[in-house]
Amino acid sequence: GLKNITRALSDELATKSLYNSAYYTVIAVPLQLILAFLIALALTQNIKFKALYRAGFYMPIIIPVVATAVVWQRVFHPDSGIINNLLAIFGVPAQRWLSDPDMSKPAFIFMSLWSIGRMMVIFIAGLGNIPTSLLEAASIDGAGKLRQTLSITVPLMTPLILYNSIIALINSFQTWVPADIMTEGGPENSTLFVVLNIYRQGFKFFNMGYASALAWELFAIVMGLTLVQFISSRKWVYYEQ
Repeated sequence: GLKNITRALSDELATKSLYNSAYYTVIAVPLQLILAFLIALALTQNIKFKALYRAGFYMPIIIPVVATAVVWQRVFHPDSGIINNLLAIFGVPAQRWLSDPDMSKPAFIFMSLWSIGRMMVIFIAGLGNIPTSLLEAASIDGAGKLRQTLSITVPLMTPLILYNSIIALINSFQTWVPADIMTEGGPENSTLFVVLNIYRQGFKFFNMGYASALAWELFAIVMGLTLVQFISSRKWVYYEQ
């Protein structure tokens, strides 16, 4: 009953999991949006093998999450991982990515950039609907590519930026499978995200009531943040009349 709610609000482990998910969301979501938008801009230009590049960036989306987690576990391996091998070329010492509490969350944030293909496709679709007459008029008035992007392209893309940011925020708070497979929430609970904690409480420790309270807490947080995004969008999202 209400004791589960009280426990959810006072449990140090639950607080730690909320912090981990919030840390991950605050950094990963903006990076995903920016990178996906820049790639979409690049892949709407007249370049060779454009379709091949688009398919390549989208491909990670269709790979099962479990397989992706296993691959990245090898990528982050402290001795034979690809990333440490690349860093060694520049004289950077090997990092204990998944076994260091200070490096584990940055490692997961970096891994999240692997799956921006869905955002990219949505941005590409939106960029294709921008009227060329507006860009041509701005070019005639002396606006360069950067000014056209900042003053025309970005404002017209704000509805899709809002959509992608909401979906990315919800997905980031639902991070679970990679953390369970790659680190099991460690080291020192640094990758114990909210949904992983809910899964453990409900299906590992069989505290179903407490797990339900944690789930309702997560629902309230995600719903609140989504409402904040919708309300704030009145000031920065542009809908063409």
